[in-house]
Amino acid sequence: MTEPVVFTAAGIRRGMVASIPLLFGLAPFGLVCGITQQGVGFSLAETVLMAALVYAGAAQLVVLGTWTHPAPILAATLTTLVVNLRMALMGPVLAPWLDRMRGWRPWVSLFTLVDPSWALSVRDMNAGGRDGGYLLGVGGMMWVNWIVTSVAGHLLGAAIRPPPGHPIFFAALAVFVALLVNLWRGKLDLLPWAVAGAVAAATARLLPGTSWYMLAGALAGSLAGALRDARRSGS
Repeated sequence: MTEPVVFTAAGIRRGMVASIPLLFGLAPFGLVCGITQQGVGFSLAETVLMAALVYAGAAQLVVLGTWTHPAPILAATLTTLVVNLRMALMGPVLAPWLDRMRGWRPWVSLFTLVDPSWALSVRDMNAGGRDGGYLLGVGGMMWVNWIVTSVAGHLLGAAIRPPPGHPIFFAALAVFVALLVNLWRGKLDLLPWAVAGAVAAATARLLPGTSWYMLAGALAGSLAGALRDARRSGS
């Protein structure tokens, strides 16, 4: 018989402890985001609100990379949606835990869900872990860490005031280039990646100063990949 899933304070504490090594690795990411927010004109209060409510480092940096006044609300929203679509695939993997939580527990746990907390929780679940509090412990610690490091980055940016065009403001590009290294699966990925890059470059030339090129490139690359897979499965 499958053991029941529980949600305990001990599980939350265990998740918090497990997250500590990751906090040091993710701290520079939060610092860069805070510096970038200060550089585009965010107040300290706005930085705290964005870190606490949006809580999506890659999406935040992508949007901040093309931030203008007035803010590109529609483009920023759609770009964030595309960047975070992976979460729709990550959540169901944790269904053995989430489906057995009640009340506020699954919602708060999902709010704090990020890639590292997902990976640690899946590993714990596959190892036989039955305490859903572990997910909240890991994610909650990372959420607090993100707010703290974003605030520290904002204060650091106010102190050093890097000029426009400083390499620090290309952090979003650097982050996604680094992510691509782990996502590359071989020559089969060449076509969708090339399509995404070409469409993004063309859109950037047609609509300069906006972030629509990211959305267009992501959709075009995804479509090319889907058509590639459909063709392979039918052959």
